[in-house]
Amino acid sequence: MVIRSQSSAAGVLALLQEPDTVFKQHALKALIPLVPQFWAEISEHIALIESLYESDELPVPARHNAALLASKVYYFLGEYDEALSFALGAGSAFQAEARAHGAGEYVETVISNAIDRYVTLRTEESSIKIDPRLQAIIESIFDRCIEEGEYRQAIGIALESHRLDVVNRIYDLTHDVFLLSYTMEAVLDTGFSLSYRDQVLNFLLPLFPPPTSLSKSPHIHALARLLVTLNRPSLVVPLLTSLVPKERLLAYQFAFDLVEGGAREFLQGVRADLPEGKEETQDIYDKLRKILDGQESVKLYLEFLKRNNKVDMLILKNTKDVLEARTSIYHTAVTLQNAFMHAGTTSDVFLRENLEWLSLASNWAKFSTTAALGVIHKGYFEEGMNILGPYLPQAGGESQIQGAAYSEGGALYALGLINAGCGSGQPVENYLRETMKTAQGEVVQHGAALGIGISGMGGRSSDAYDDLKETLFTDSAVAGEAAGYAMGLVMLGSADQTSAEEITEKIIRGLAMGLAFIFYGRQEEADSTITSLLAEKDPILRYGGVYTLALAYAGTSNNDAVRQLLHIAVSDTSDDVRRAAVTSLAFLLFKNPGQVPRIVQLLSESYNPHVRCGATLALGIACAGTGLQDAVEILEPMTKDGVDFVRQGAFIALGMILVQQSEASSPSMSSTRALYTKVVSDKHEDPMARFGAAIGQGLIDAGGRNVTISLQSRAGSKNTNAIVGMAMFCQFWYWYPLAHCACLAFEPTAIIGLNEDLKVPKFEFVSNARPSLFAYPPPATPPKRETFAKAATAVLSTTAKVKAREKKKAAADADAMDTDEKPEPKKDGDVEMKGEEGPAGKPTDGSPSTNTPEDVKPKRKSEPSSENVANFSRVTPTQLAYISFPVEGRYQPVRPVSLNTVPPKTGGKGNPNSGVRKAPSGIASERYAGGGGILLMVDERPDTEAEFISFEPPAVEPAPTENGHAQPQAIVHRARPSRDYHIALDESSPDVDPPESFEYPFDS
Repeated sequence: MVIRSQSSAAGVLALLQEPDTVFKQHALKALIPLVPQFWAEISEHIALIESLYESDELPVPARHNAALLASKVYYFLGEYDEALSFALGAGSAFQAEARAHGAGEYVETVISNAIDRYVTLRTEESSIKIDPRLQAIIESIFDRCIEEGEYRQAIGIALESHRLDVVNRIYDLTHDVFLLSYTMEAVLDTGFSLSYRDQVLNFLLPLFPPPTSLSKSPHIHALARLLVTLNRPSLVVPLLTSLVPKERLLAYQFAFDLVEGGAREFLQGVRADLPEGKEETQDIYDKLRKILDGQESVKLYLEFLKRNNKVDMLILKNTKDVLEARTSIYHTAVTLQNAFMHAGTTSDVFLRENLEWLSLASNWAKFSTTAALGVIHKGYFEEGMNILGPYLPQAGGESQIQGAAYSEGGALYALGLINAGCGSGQPVENYLRETMKTAQGEVVQHGAALGIGISGMGGRSSDAYDDLKETLFTDSAVAGEAAGYAMGLVMLGSADQTSAEEITEKIIRGLAMGLAFIFYGRQEEADSTITSLLAEKDPILRYGGVYTLALAYAGTSNNDAVRQLLHIAVSDTSDDVRRAAVTSLAFLLFKNPGQVPRIVQLLSESYNPHVRCGATLALGIACAGTGLQDAVEILEPMTKDGVDFVRQGAFIALGMILVQQSEASSPSMSSTRALYTKVVSDKHEDPMARFGAAIGQGLIDAGGRNVTISLQSRAGSKNTNAIVGMAMFCQFWYWYPLAHCACLAFEPTAIIGLNEDLKVPKFEFVSNARPSLFAYPPPATPPKRETFAKAATAVLSTTAKVKAREKKKAAADADAMDTDEKPEPKKDGDVEMKGEEGPAGKPTDGSPSTNTPEDVKPKRKSEPSSENVANFSRVTPTQLAYISFPVEGRYQPVRPVSLNTVPPKTGGKGNPNSGVRKAPSGIASERYAGGGGILLMVDERPDTEAEFISFEPPAVEPAPTENGHAQPQAIVHRARPSRDYHIALDESSPDVDPPESFEYPFDS
């Protein structure tokens, strides 16, 4: 018997009109499963169904069925709020529906709306009482999540709905510290308000167990990030004092981790509040103060960059040779490339070897060239004044020599870069302020103002701010723009309303950017300023409004801010504002680089070249150092764009993304390097594109190939210096010297192990991956000289016939005079063609084989699946997951190197991916989970004498090897003869001599 499918619900609906309640109850029950098919027909009777729900004549189960029926009808009509209201009234019927098969989509939608309504009611500051039925549904969701072990889902809902009691309940049940870390990351990396964020962090802090070296506390990074975000020294000091003296190594480690992400003002507050200590603890507290000063970390990284400098001088030499130095843009391009490649290495060998090239710099190119010394010697605080001494303004005032003002201004800017973020309250700031006040020329004032801003970044010095304001009101366009930037940098993140009002009085781009710096990280506190700036008619102020929005919400991935920037990117009337809006997406989304290619892809195909240019920089900044193939695939076609500045942006962005990638880890690496060389060498290419390719070459090999570009610290917190540096770098569109600020985002990638005396012992650890995966790029090969084959001479047919006859006649005469000793030509040919060869294709007589490479394929050597790496060596962020310390080793870290570890694999010889794991596609902060960097090591054999790495004076000139590959003399190589190392990085040790100073022959 065939069952006919029902074609209408009219018959069942008719039963609702019956006076007998039994028929009505039956109809309500029968209609529920029919709703998906006949909802349109049933919706015509919705008023009747609602009246039955409210009727007292029907029993409670029947009324619940009526509510469920009305809820499902409204769901199919798209009225989700009404659907939720009736679902709340359905009681047991809705619960039964939730358990029924095939009701998933309806139930999920209703529950999702229930959560949204609950979150809205909980977050609104009103006295509206929450419906107990809604509360019951939410509580049941929490209970189910906890029963099924879906703790993260429950924590997410609890954070959204401000239910911190649920977080406490889950932690009491599990005692899982990773869930506390997850809660902290969730509240920091999403768009919660500042007040609620601080409330959650203050709630989480006491829940974290005290760290111990025995457990290798994996949560020490989360704890450091939490305290850095709260920015309250009073919370840090009790934690540090609790670790002294029993856990002094952990206290030192914690101090180094705080320095990674903490603001200078915060670190100085912690130093000031630390106790002096008793006899046995005084030395420990002195070392903690020394670490928290920040200069100890800078010294260690500076020494690392000196020793491991792997700059390929041949690339620089080739770029210098092909770019015409008399053209200012090309001279600046080579200057920036050299500065980036040697950033922090203190190696000025390129400048010393090319003094004639240096002398061709004029005006602002001379300013940039002198400023490049600040990038090269960044962090060399002690000798900054000595290195720059020949170029700084002398005590008697500015030099009267023509053009000297540019080198003096550049030197002051360089002094700021050397002391970036560490100069506030130091003698260098006072020197720069005095120089700016006494200077008469705007070029020197410009350099001094930039130096004050970068060195005193975030110091909030009122004296420096007042001096800059005086310079601003001199009405000099050059000095005023720099003063605008510097005022914002000095008051970075202060949200000071007085400063904000003063800044908006003068409509200069520098001031607009200064305003953005003042509201850095202030989120909703900046909303009123952002709204007023974006509503202005002047595009420069709207430009400042875009950057204010980007920096206020930097790293939060705030949906409203992203939506606002996308709207500006497609609707603003100014090309500059649209480009800035697209670029600014990177500052919001850099913690989730995987999302950026998807968001930017359509913008990269825009008809407007400025929007396309903004898309290139957005990809470069957000995906910097990741080698993300999705981003590279978008950028590669843009290197062939028809507009020169789009190509320029694409070349720069590729350099940022592929920094510290190897040919084994990124398939685009070798082709991108070849493309840079081709574009830089092509004299017919546009100057802007060649400029971009030269900058890309510098970025891809930045810091001697030992730094990455990252806007977040190793602990996952925002890297303030890097974010500010990249925002300043983006202004190179208007002012090339500001491109030097990109060096603020350069993050050395090393593992530097220290013992309890803060000395650097010699030891090795294991990288459980193929060496080629994280190897330095091979040195460039010199370009081959092209050999031109001689063109064949045209021969007439008559001439050919005459020559053939003469040849035939000569051959006949020769045959008549031949002797028997002469071998036959045919045999001669046979011997030449068929020489005797051995089994491997080699001639038996020892002559070279005539086989081509295609005929004989050399056997590929099997690559080991791991390698030993020495302390004080480069370890890239991706490589951290593969690092392990041998159990039998003498030195063990007090905390994990990385929370994202990969177990060693014992892959077979034939497996090319042995010991290699795919990079996670999840949270971007996993790249820095655990972070590497400076590690305090526990000495398992303290009675045995240890060997230490010596910190020798830096070499004045690195020794050039074949093809110009620079290798510093100070490098400690594994093949080097062993020596006794007992010299440590200690303030009590004698100062090293600075590099020899030399004059730039600018005016020769």
